Amino acid sequence: MLVLLVIFMVTTPLLSQGIKVNLPKAQAQTISQSQEPIIVSVDGEGHFYLNTSVHPEVALDEVQLSQEVRQQLELAQQKNQVRQVFVKGDRNVNYGKVVGAMVLLQKAGAINIGLITESPHKLAA
Repeated sequence: MLVLLVIFMVTTPLLSQGIKVNLPKAQAQTISQSQEPIIVSVDGEGHFYLNTSVHPEVALDEVQLSQEVRQQLELAQQKNQVRQVFVKGDRNVNYGKVVGAMVLLQKAGAINIGLITESPHKLAA
């Protein structure tokens, strides 16, 4: 079965996570959040961080990231819930790292994966 990977450009209030990521600029609508989304951050050095892990400030390798996201998505599915999944990539990180994170999330069971960007208006303020 083919899984369609849909990328949404999203501007959301950044959750305090402690990971410094310089976001690219893009215009997009803010979406409402009914449940805390799963956010994978990719810092400027290409390290992965997960906002919902026990220690969100500690970098995860690809296996750890995939396992944790899979567990969280399976738990949500058992409760008949859908978890939103986003990638927050530093503007200076290699594009391949962001795509790699998205592929890992897709393999872990995420269907729709959004990208978090920073509003150009926010930078001017």
